[in-house]
Amino acid sequence: MRERLDRRGMAVLSGGHLTADLCQGALPALLPFLISQRGYSYGAASALVLAATVSSSVIQPLFGHLSDRHSMPWLMPIGLLLGGVGIGLVGVMPNYALTFAAIVVSGLGVAAFQPEASRFANYVSGARRATGMSYFSVGGNLGFALGPAIVTPLVLLLGLHGTPVITLIPAGMALVVLLQLPHLVSFRVGRHSARTGAQGLRPDAWGPFARLAAVVAARSVLYFGLMTFVPLYFVHDLHTSKGSAGVVLTLMLLGGAAGTLVGGPAADRYGRRQVLLVSMALVAPLVAIMLALSPVAAAALLVVVGATTVATFSVTVVMGQEYLPSRIGIASGVTLGLSIGLGGVGAALLGLLADATGLHTVLWTIAAMPIIAVALVLTLPADRRRARVRRAAPATARS
Repeated sequence: MRERLDRRGMAVLSGGHLTADLCQGALPALLPFLISQRGYSYGAASALVLAATVSSSVIQPLFGHLSDRHSMPWLMPIGLLLGGVGIGLVGVMPNYALTFAAIVVSGLGVAAFQPEASRFANYVSGARRATGMSYFSVGGNLGFALGPAIVTPLVLLLGLHGTPVITLIPAGMALVVLLQLPHLVSFRVGRHSARTGAQGLRPDAWGPFARLAAVVAARSVLYFGLMTFVPLYFVHDLHTSKGSAGVVLTLMLLGGAAGTLVGGPAADRYGRRQVLLVSMALVAPLVAIMLALSPVAAAALLVVVGATTVATFSVTVVMGQEYLPSRIGIASGVTLGLSIGLGGVGAALLGLLADATGLHTVLWTIAAMPIIAVALVLTLPADRRRARVRRAAPATARS
């Protein structure tokens, strides 16, 4: 394993991740406009979020399985291009069905990009994989944050028919990734050596991996629930403008990007499980407090909520790869994809609950999701590296 992180390769991968998730982050900012101008219900709007998250996630384990057998780096630029074209068409589609289809196309592009990009992020990270994966993940977090920051003023200026302009950003990044593929491929290890080397260290741990996937799913319901309903809560319950709601969402997602940069190094230093447990334990009371605050104070606290929630996104990807060392592609596809897609399903169900009971009830439901995650994290095994350090300490003291 190379000890040092390759900055050039990570910059390309993180930039691609930023662009891919910019396409996904643009959708929540479009929802208030789609609801007001096209008359969509909360349930219909949440179904669009479901279309984005499921199409970008459910198929990811398949892409991951294929990349475990046949690495396909060309999927990265193609995925970015599809992601941008799909989200760019949302504002110009004449009906709900075609809008839904455009979002599915965008999601499939993201699904094609992420498992292969996550694999190469593992390769270029060197020995400190959680830190390296945090750099890769922060690109995605920034993308989610920039989505509303770009889309909200664009639609306010040009209307929904201005969304095709967004496509220029993913198209440009797809070209950059394409030109850098030879450099990235130079880090690729042989499939046989990777598989046998990982199996020589330890076998795949499917039980802990399944429980980790459930943690990611619970966290994803929380995250996508906040992304979907925080702008609507600020507009309809706190009576702010749509532009202000977009700013609040951007602040929350920027907080998430900052949290990612802290979570990865903290996990390398203190342990993956410990950082995940503390993160999930803090979120529920923070969301509960936010619901009792004024718009300005709630917006400020949402920065902390975003940082605490998103701090472990990179950590759980690395944990999954360590639980399944011979199936990095599948591990990435599930932790970055399938489990997050279940969060999209949860967001759609929350939309139906919002139609029936109101936004305040939904946000209290979202606040309860970290409790489930905490219970599951407690069942995960202790980090192997930390356990070895604890066992070695008495021996060192005796010597």
